[in-house]
Amino acid sequence: MELRSAERLRAAEEVVDQLRSELRGLGVVLPSLGVDPVTASSEAPYPLVDLGRCNLDAAMRLVAVLHEVRR
Repeated sequence: MELRSAERLRAAEEVVDQLRSELRGLGVVLPSLGVDPVTASSEAPYPLVDLGRCNLDAAMRLVAVLHEVRR
């Protein structure tokens, strides 16, 4: 199913919200998480999810959560 530009942007925003919620539930906060504005603003956007930057504590927490999930 091919998504139109507006649908793609809406889908990207929804998945960012879901990802933020799931990560927060695991104790991980990525403060810069969002839809990349450059890829979302073109005429035919193929929006990328920008995981952004985080501090060392957040990165360590993310590693711990991912390691636990893999076990």
